[in-house]
Amino acid sequence: MTSARVERIVTSGTFSLDGGTWDVDNNVWLVGDDDELIVIDPAHSADAILSRLNSRRVVAIVCTHGHNDHIGQAPTLAEWTGAPVLMHPADAPLWGMTHQGRQPDADLLDGQMIAVAGMDLQVLHTPGHSPGSVCLYLPALGCVFTGDTLFQGGPGATGRSFSDFPTIIDSIKHRLLTLPPDTVVHTGHGDDTTIGAEAPHLDDWVLRGN
Repeated sequence: MTSARVERIVTSGTFSLDGGTWDVDNNVWLVGDDDELIVIDPAHSADAILSRLNSRRVVAIVCTHGHNDHIGQAPTLAEWTGAPVLMHPADAPLWGMTHQGRQPDADLLDGQMIAVAGMDLQVLHTPGHSPGSVCLYLPALGCVFTGDTLFQGGPGATGRSFSDFPTIIDSIKHRLLTLPPDTVVHTGHGDDTTIGAEAPHLDDWVLRGN
């Protein structure tokens, strides 16, 4: 019997929106066991991701939101593995800025369960960073994958198109900070944190704005 686990791949590239381009390092997450897994946010390098699959079956390719640095390699990885690409439909306009003529294969919806390696990841719709941002809660391993909704030290950026600061604060307050305090937060960029470490700072974030 194999043990389920979370694996991280860090890839580097660029994020582009509203006429600007920035260098970024992205976390790509593999969740599963020795037989099957899901890929969360296939960023920048399909080769780097493929090299870590080790012949495991890819159940799904899950995009936490539609920014180009999180979805860039989704179609390529889907072609190589045969796995479907999943994304919330509210981020379709952002997806279309990066990929034309190839849509995600299925929608991610609030409350949906994604099964892998005998576990269920629950989809939490957490708009704010983008209209279709989602987080993936995995109680079996005591963690949540937050994309760009929540980071160590605060909420994701909301200063660009399709984003809204009050909305992301509402999402974090009502969808994430209600999780158990020891829940590990696996972010889209940077280091892990926990729900308990971030919860006390909510009022500071609101006062600070974004």
